[in-house]
Amino acid sequence: MSGVDAPAAPAEARPVDLDRHVYGDRDAPLTLVEYGDLECPYCAAAAPVLRELVDTSRGGLRLVWRHFPLFTRHPFALTAALAAEAAGERFWELQEVLLRHQDRLTDADLDAHGARLGLTGLTGAAVQHHRADVEADYRSGVAAGVRGTPTLLVDGHRYTGPLELHALRTALGLPT
Repeated sequence: MSGVDAPAAPAEARPVDLDRHVYGDRDAPLTLVEYGDLECPYCAAAAPVLRELVDTSRGGLRLVWRHFPLFTRHPFALTAALAAEAAGERFWELQEVLLRHQDRLTDADLDAHGARLGLTGLTGAAVQHHRADVEADYRSGVAAGVRGTPTLLVDGHRYTGPLELHALRTALGLPT
């Protein structure tokens, strides 16, 4: 990512699972990938719609989140992404909090959000090993032609319709 200092290259880079953040049934027949930015107001607005879409799909849809921090517009997007990665299995819980509190994403804020959830180590040097994951997500978005957030891909094809429940259900062939 340009404009961001790259960490020193590890002796042996580990592979990054681009589908590591799955909301819904991992084995669902349909995958919706969201390239998002935790400081993006449009991503915050889309989040409850996408969760309801998955929750009401009867196991037919899974949502995969990939980080696409627009760090030139959103100064805290990268640190928020690193904090979310550091939450591990509680990613979706912290992601929801961060999207709700986009005006509070400084390191002190991230630590406070984490403390309320019983999470520690969400900022500073402790999260830097997650940088490769965020960068891999970002690079995959660039390769897919992502330019803004949220960008949705349905089984690899860009969804360009409105981010509303009925339109998404119809476009995805899910029960309405």
